[in-house]
Amino acid sequence: MGAPRTAARGGPRSRGEHFAVLDPATGEAFAEAPDQRPEELDAVVARAHEAWRGWRTDAAARTGALRAAADAVQRAGDDLAPLLTREQGKPLAESYAEVARVAARLRYFAELVPEPRPISDGRPVRSEVRWRSLGPVAGIVPWNFPLQLASAKFAPALAAGNTVVLKPSPYTPLATRALGSVLAGALPRDVLTVVTGREPLGARLAAHPGITHVTFTGSVATGRAVARGAAASLARVTLELGGNDAAILLDDVEVERVADRLFWAAFRNCGQVCMAVKRVYAPARLYSQVVEALAHRARNTVVGAGLDPDTRMGPVNNATQLDRVERYTTTALNAGARAAAGGQRLARAGHFFAPTILADVPPDSPVVTEEQFGPVLPVLPYTSLDEAVAAANGTDYGLGGSVWGTDLDRAEAVADRLECGTAWVNHHGELSLAQPFAGTKESGVGVPGGPWGLYGNLRPFVIHRPTEATG
Repeated sequence: MGAPRTAARGGPRSRGEHFAVLDPATGEAFAEAPDQRPEELDAVVARAHEAWRGWRTDAAARTGALRAAADAVQRAGDDLAPLLTREQGKPLAESYAEVARVAARLRYFAELVPEPRPISDGRPVRSEVRWRSLGPVAGIVPWNFPLQLASAKFAPALAAGNTVVLKPSPYTPLATRALGSVLAGALPRDVLTVVTGREPLGARLAAHPGITHVTFTGSVATGRAVARGAAASLARVTLELGGNDAAILLDDVEVERVADRLFWAAFRNCGQVCMAVKRVYAPARLYSQVVEALAHRARNTVVGAGLDPDTRMGPVNNATQLDRVERYTTTALNAGARAAAGGQRLARAGHFFAPTILADVPPDSPVVTEEQFGPVLPVLPYTSLDEAVAAANGTDYGLGGSVWGTDLDRAEAVADRLECGTAWVNHHGELSLAQPFAGTKESGVGVPGGPWGLYGNLRPFVIHRPTEATG
């Protein structure tokens, strides 16, 4: 891929049938990706359907291919990780961890085989539920974890015997295209295809009549649009949407003991994590201590280009998101909030925003009620635990939440009151490959993750036969 002749700023821009990809650490274009036309999808989906005929028939061959794919991804880490950092912005160590997660997920699903389920209901009939694949699956992936979230879509779909058409964000297409090339060496032709381009490519893919299942990660608004498009052909949808996760600190919490974990649960990947801590509720008597502990860590976090080995936090991925983070922060400050740390863009090239801890934030400020998706964390005081739980649950989101304290039984009891898909005690955002990852309210539809993710890519097929010959 060659660099464009002129630098591009602000977002993906077209050059003929390609578009520029920016380095968020500089704001400048450094490469190009194909800008595929929506009408090209017809041929891609047709090839995926043809490849499905063979891929679905041999579970043992699929297991072997997915194991080989995992090995290939692991070997390609030195090529994939730096490219991911260059286009996404995260520190290089986090990119290596993301590549490793892709390989681990492939290995996990390679060994996960759907089991027939007998039905016994007292009749002289032997009934058995078997499982069949769906066909071509569309995976539409955001820019915050391009490879990890791609694998969360294609690994269970492939293991179930489906083929996949994968579309990454136009902000981060390069590492996904490179991953597709790596996987092509282990998988049969057209079992996994990566398409890149700007809208309306994603909308056309979601609505394509040859797609049987659309799995999408992104904003609530786009998720609704994806669901409307998929409804035209009655395709199944799995939507992993936004989050506004709350962390409740109990009155017995040891602030300094949990402060590092709490801080990085909010600021990993520059806060661009759907299940990051996005609000902290602290008991009034510990409020100042909590604010200062988090602010101290924010002030001492090294912010820079992800390829710099000293960097702990990279840039915001794109100019549009940087504007959103700045707007939410400024709105809160204008309404009376105080920046205990940060509060502004950094005066350098690229999409950098200072790690920000906001105190004295009005509870109705958008930085509290909406998903800021950036390096900004509001801390709010509470006087009663019921008040904190009500505030944590008082949102349209329901992805995750956490409770922090010394008495683990009490903390778990409080966590059980949270209206979300996953609740953690004394940590936040850690997921096993074997667990479901599903939100409530507007945070999602369907259940990705673990065996639930596998069976979500299958349909039941029932066989009935009499227990005795009837002639």
